[in-house]
Amino acid sequence: MVDRNDVDWRGYWPASLTPFTEGGQDVDDDELRRLLRWYLSQGMHGVLVNGSTGEWYVQTDAERRRVAGIAVDELSGTVPVVIGCTTYRAEDTIELARHARDIGADGILSSPPPYMRPQPEEIYAFFAAISDAVDIPIMVYNWPPGTNVDIGPELAGRLADIPNVVAIKDSTFNTAQFYRTLLTVRDRLRVFGNFLSPLGIEVYSSLGGDGFIGGGMMLGSEEPEFFEAMWRGDFDRAGEIAAREMLWITLLYDPDLTPKFGWGQIKAAMRLLGQPVGYTRLPMLPLTDQARLSALRRVLGQASLLDQELV
Repeated sequence: MVDRNDVDWRGYWPASLTPFTEGGQDVDDDELRRLLRWYLSQGMHGVLVNGSTGEWYVQTDAERRRVAGIAVDELSGTVPVVIGCTTYRAEDTIELARHARDIGADGILSSPPPYMRPQPEEIYAFFAAISDAVDIPIMVYNWPPGTNVDIGPELAGRLADIPNVVAIKDSTFNTAQFYRTLLTVRDRLRVFGNFLSPLGIEVYSSLGGDGFIGGGMMLGSEEPEFFEAMWRGDFDRAGEIAAREMLWITLLYDPDLTPKFGWGQIKAAMRLLGQPVGYTRLPMLPLTDQARLSALRRVLGQASLLDQELV
């Protein structure tokens, strides 16, 4: 049985985007490699591929394996590489997890199965089945907007006792619940949550925690620097970065994380910032309307991500 002490997962991890070729016909392998190398150049502490931001839901299983293989090939031995393996069936998640293990990934991530709204006993059975079938560290992903279930402290505590479950990415919108979950599992699981915020600094400093997995890497090297500042006790610098992080998130997303410029905005914004991101695939539409692109440029300027004089 493994637990949090058997992995060195902490700090800032980008939830890597998956670049597609123009029109979305195929995964753009070369662009993905460039993106992963760029993440590494910015000092990330780990990477998640094929998560929600990685658009796992529009990829074939063969493409998901290809993306996972590229990530391991590019990054293995430098930072932890965790592969998103969420599917609708335990059997399919197990097959993807076996592939991740066989290519040398450091672990896998899965949410409860989307759509069906499984009950706590069913969520427990789902993760237990994965753990029984594949010997690889598992990160549980609590993502209520995509699954319509919210893993609270009691269930998280039960999941923490499953062999191979070593971490949780807790993306609940219920802040009080997140605190309770953190207190319940912090001695057994690596906890990734919204620590990259002014309030997160207080929580991280007083209650503990391990890291944050964010969509893309909008601030570049500043995001991993946030945790490095925390680790050395430089809370002033951490506060500066947290304020910048919250500003761009507030300008681009509504409180429920609905994107203000459409789901294609993250790739459009990263492209404007000169980052390699490729194209979108249906049902995600590219952001092509010039008026909306101009508005996005202005927002990035307000967030000091683009030079105001160039907006």
